[in-house]
Amino acid sequence: MTRSPSGDGRRAVVATETGGIRTIGSGYGSAHAKFILLGEHAVVHARPAIGMPLPHLRVRAEARIAPGPLRLETEIHSGPLSAAPPRLDALGTAIRTALAHFGHPEDDITVGVRSGIPIGRGLGSSAAAAHAIIEAIRSLLEVELDDDERFEIVQAAERIAHGNPSGLDARATREPGPILFESGAVTRLDVRFGGAFVIADTGIRGSTKDAVDDVGAFVRVEPVRSAVLLDRLEALTRDAAVDLASDRRGELGERMTEAQRILTELGAGHEAIDRLVDAARRGGALGAKLTGGGQGGCIVALVRSADDAQPVVRALEEAGAVGSWVVTHGGQTA
Repeated sequence: MTRSPSGDGRRAVVATETGGIRTIGSGYGSAHAKFILLGEHAVVHARPAIGMPLPHLRVRAEARIAPGPLRLETEIHSGPLSAAPPRLDALGTAIRTALAHFGHPEDDITVGVRSGIPIGRGLGSSAAAAHAIIEAIRSLLEVELDDDERFEIVQAAERIAHGNPSGLDARATREPGPILFESGAVTRLDVRFGGAFVIADTGIRGSTKDAVDDVGAFVRVEPVRSAVLLDRLEALTRDAAVDLASDRRGELGERMTEAQRILTELGAGHEAIDRLVDAARRGGALGAKLTGGGQGGCIVALVRSADDAQPVVRALEEAGAVGSWVVTHGGQTA
């Protein structure tokens, strides 16, 4: 079977052979970063979390027909996927799982991935990369994929990256606005909020898997105390959703600061996180905390408005932050 050009410049011919699909051209996909406002680690233990989009940090992928073995092109590897280093196993899983889902053999395709999301910072880089890869392959092959199918493929890659992912990253890196995520279910939040957020990078790469394991160990060793802490994180998260809907900036800042104390006690803290959290508060932030797995990575600070962000950014840079981003509640660049 052949098909005439689609008009978007991506494909010239589509040919299918018995037992598989062949497309000549290219397919493209992208996905954005996310940050967790409240609920990280608690979400692994069946409590809610609030995920927020960070859409100006993106991963982009291209899938194209190229005769020969399945290839992956990234900044650290360009060659057969079978020869890619272990740190790219999650990307390889996304590629192979998507091809298997679509019934395409593992050959004659090259997938290129370029990411603008810092890795190991709790911003959802692995889930965003999986989304971008899956969409690029889906677009190349001109096949359909519903949200639940897409989620399951991303989760397959996330299990390689993180061990036991909650599913929050897989949802939040595709959602255009803030969400409440609980036990796999997503609720899009009604947000009427004039504050802004400053995301700052400690420069230290954390491991979500290690952090989750360490918090899990605390939960097993201290079941009574951990239940109290996780219940409190749940209450803070639910109240924060109301804060976002009611434009309660001061109250939200206080909840973020309390959540940071809890997350530190659970084992997700790090001296670099403490340094940036303290700097943000000195710079005028209403509250600040780690975001994501912790033990490095990024923090999020709340400011009353985008106009109040620059003193906080300067304080964070002076305290050693290697990068910062100012966003509104909807994830737009402020």
